[in-house]
Amino acid sequence: MDIGIISSRYAKALMQYGQNTGTEDALYQEIRSLERSLRTHPALRQALANPILEVKEKLSLITTATVGDGQTNREFNRFMTLVLRNRREQFLHYICLSFLRLYRNSKHIATVKLITAAPARHSTWERVRKQARKLLHASIELHTEVNPAIEGGFIIDLNDFRLDASVATQLKRVKKQFIDENRRIV
Repeated sequence: MDIGIISSRYAKALMQYGQNTGTEDALYQEIRSLERSLRTHPALRQALANPILEVKEKLSLITTATVGDGQTNREFNRFMTLVLRNRREQFLHYICLSFLRLYRNSKHIATVKLITAAPARHSTWERVRKQARKLLHASIELHTEVNPAIEGGFIIDLNDFRLDASVATQLKRVKKQFIDENRRIV
């Protein structure tokens, strides 16, 4: 079966379950935290793929990766147990991504990523958030990242649209134009 089909079916089931129980907001926060852990710690994905570990041990790993020493809600635990018992743990990251997409679509939340060469001030964040809210007519979930490789300027990702106003990109364009013009002369 296709990875996309499996992950989207599980994500839809979790979304409906969360809506029926009224816990979709709590599930969103927990799934978001779990997705971040799965993305940043590849060893966690490897441990979940280990067939020697039992369901309880894997559930404990997932809970620790999600909330640390805290408690997850009952619906989250029930869903993760279902995923683990059906041996779908290798699809867990995709399930999380699909659920986040479904939740954001249902609540009209747009994701905006601001990449700068140096840490941006809070007033800059608010200005970007305000303009994005006005442009997209949705609430905004803003993520910031510092990447010194862009050398200056900024890059904004709005859902699937990218505005690249970085110095590094502008220098690449000038270099390409210079090379293209000099090829014609020779």
